[in-house]
Amino acid sequence: MTPLSVGLPSTDPEPCVMIIHVCVGFFLEKRYEMRLRFAPSPTGFLHVGSARTAIYNWLLARGSGGTFILRIEDTDLSRSTEEAIEAIMEDLRWLGLDWDEGPEVGGEHWPYRQTGRVALYRETALRLLKEGKAYRCFCRPEELAERRERAITEGRSPMYDRRCRSIPPEQALKMEKEGKPFALRFMVPEGKTSFKDLIRGEIAFDNREIEDFVLLRNDGSPTYNLAVVADDLDMRISHVVRGDDHISNTPKQILLYRALGEKEPAFAHMSLIVGEDGKPLSKRHGAVSVGYYRKQGFLPETMINYLALLGWSLDDSTTLIDRETLIRVFSLERVSSKPVTWDNEKLVWMNSQYIMALSDEELAVRVLPFLAREGLVEEKDPRARDILLRAAPLIRERIKTLAEAVPLLEFLFREVEIKDDSRDMLSGEESELVLRESGKVLLELKDFNRAAVEDALRSLAARLGLKPRKAFQPLRVAVTGSKVSPPLFESMELLGRERCLQRIARALET
Repeated sequence: MTPLSVGLPSTDPEPCVMIIHVCVGFFLEKRYEMRLRFAPSPTGFLHVGSARTAIYNWLLARGSGGTFILRIEDTDLSRSTEEAIEAIMEDLRWLGLDWDEGPEVGGEHWPYRQTGRVALYRETALRLLKEGKAYRCFCRPEELAERRERAITEGRSPMYDRRCRSIPPEQALKMEKEGKPFALRFMVPEGKTSFKDLIRGEIAFDNREIEDFVLLRNDGSPTYNLAVVADDLDMRISHVVRGDDHISNTPKQILLYRALGEKEPAFAHMSLIVGEDGKPLSKRHGAVSVGYYRKQGFLPETMINYLALLGWSLDDSTTLIDRETLIRVFSLERVSSKPVTWDNEKLVWMNSQYIMALSDEELAVRVLPFLAREGLVEEKDPRARDILLRAAPLIRERIKTLAEAVPLLEFLFREVEIKDDSRDMLSGEESELVLRESGKVLLELKDFNRAAVEDALRSLAARLGLKPRKAFQPLRVAVTGSKVSPPLFESMELLGRERCLQRIARALET
């Protein structure tokens, strides 16, 4: 007998059906209640590691039918900027990571910026003080720094020595009324704090190694651990998925949850992304911002796919996974706890594969802003769009990023200057002969299209007794300005007879 049928008459299926519906409803309700957040500090660009954190949370929310929340943790007033907030949101939008609650969207837990939620943090801290779970600390910052240095010199732990913890509450209140500045510290209890990490398994901390951490500074501003717990409680966050650099904060946050009589969310700590030297990925390893890869012409599909694979895999062989599949199959069970190394070559290769999968129209639309950025076209110019649509199949397999399309296509949109490394292709009597005769042949063509141009020029090369490369390379440089270009005959068709003849004549003059 299965647990589902215990105590139920086997002849009446309706109670079983009812229980099944209840179970399914409970399951769907739990799926709907899954609430995850991405909470960046707007002190700079969106780091690729932070983007991966956002992607993991977004995939879990979308895959579970849950809620993805964007919360801006901007309490560091000296470093947070409005420009950084907008840049982070712009990068998230570019990646396609839409949020259900947060800035510009709203939600029942508005505002979604910590600077607008300070009253909640102070209320939470004062509640802990009132319940005897926090205390006033009157130690001045310079005193604390001096004690830490002395402890380090003497080989002791530099943790706060809890000396203000023994001040009777009545005396502490009197000192407050006398105007003595103080911070509020959490009273860490004895024992151990443990939790089951969804990626790393059981993790435990001895509370003796956790100092009585500050909740409110002596200027009344909240600390990170207080603010994040108050926010996660208020926003009913069910899962906290973040980098393992936060593991040391987790026991402090769990202690706060429990002191407030609340159950902590499920925690999952991803390993950090490292460079080839094994150290956390930073500027010393090169580009680390999403914005950089965006400007270089990496596709958002590539970045989502690549970042998702940094520490997670579908199986042992699949590399290219579209967004819809990621939403369907992503889970924390396959996230590794080991550090993962950034592999730029793999990223570039993946981007080339995604570019090759684009239709002509999609590729044209994506390349257009890069040409516009260089002043070559107007984004809304229909003529430019038409040319790019015809040029797309010529460059698709020749570029690994969208930005690489610019030097390949610029000859279509402005008069060319012969590149220095290509000038030698125009020197010598043979090159002059090829250019002069090519001009004559092209001038006489009835139809100026790829097939006609190719037939005429190949016949010319044979008549002159030259191999195609010898005959065509001077012509390529004259027409495109470079030894490297899209296919020559297709490029000439796109340019048109008049412009090709003008460039050949100019090369001959040079």
